[in-house]
Amino acid sequence: MVANAERAGRPPRPRERVVRPVCAVLPDGTPSYAPLGAVVREGEWVLCHLCGRFFRSVVAHLRTHGWDHLAYRAVFGLERTEPLEGNGTRELRASAMRQRRAHDPAVRAGCEIGQEWVRSGALTKAAAEAARGRVQPEQRRRKTLRTLAGISPRARAAGTRRHAEQRLRRVARHAAERLGFPDLGALVRDRVAAGASLAAISREAGLHKDWLNRHLSTVDHLVAAEVAAAAHRADARWAPALARLGFAGLPAYLTDRHAVRRHTVSAIAAETGLPRGAVESALARHGIDRTPHATSRSRRDGTAAAVAARFGFDDIAAYLSDRRAAGRSWQAIADECGRPQTWVRRRAGLST
Repeated sequence: MVANAERAGRPPRPRERVVRPVCAVLPDGTPSYAPLGAVVREGEWVLCHLCGRFFRSVVAHLRTHGWDHLAYRAVFGLERTEPLEGNGTRELRASAMRQRRAHDPAVRAGCEIGQEWVRSGALTKAAAEAARGRVQPEQRRRKTLRTLAGISPRARAAGTRRHAEQRLRRVARHAAERLGFPDLGALVRDRVAAGASLAAISREAGLHKDWLNRHLSTVDHLVAAEVAAAAHRADARWAPALARLGFAGLPAYLTDRHAVRRHTVSAIAAETGLPRGAVESALARHGIDRTPHATSRSRRDGTAAAVAARFGFDDIAAYLSDRRAAGRSWQAIADECGRPQTWVRRRAGLST
């Protein structure tokens, strides 16, 4: 056979009597005579994974095994675009297809439809839809790993940052469009001019309250600079009071007084000598949630805890429950703890 092939000017088929080692075994016990995710070629011949023999076209040979090329590719980890034929066989098939395209109206019409799909992008979308959820073949995985190994860590980090920035810009655009603005910069300018803080704008846009504080400079650095300059001008009037009280910045002062010590807006205004409106604007500008009557509420809670502790209870609710269970009237309980009856009833309502 080899001599006949040589006389005919064709490359000889690789020797078939050589015992080839089994490269892998499939889960069902089927041996594979070629590595998974790879195609073994020798000149114009391609090795069959199933039997270890060489053929010009493994696709045509698979019928003898009762397989089709799609199942063969899926089982042995080959891409759908990987040729299973020698170059000569592929050229013969391509030449035959060119002849059919030139003379067969049905083939020509089908090719024109395909070209229209390519031009419109429908073919790309259809391919992406068909690949969604499909397991990546071993051959593709190895190619991806080889490609990634050739990319420097610096370039990979730059690509990651680029992808993250693109995602942030998409989120910003969608958030602005939901509120009727062409972009996030227009939304922020409009709301800041109305006195809203970045935290309030973030919540209105359906984002995390710190989203704009973290990402506005990435999405629109010009608007971020404008907002920062406006905040600096608004905070400048606080400088004398902050220096007198020993604070380096306005956010730290407001957090200490309002969130930690629970001072009211009026108390902060009296301490700093600024109007209530300036305090309220500063709280909103720096994203500090305003708590009405913070000092009064804290003092009220402390009084209730002191009353409960005086009679040996963990909290006011336990004290009132015990006295009511013993048949005491509201007036009797009020006389016992030294608080007005309305105070006692109100504590009971808060505890239920």
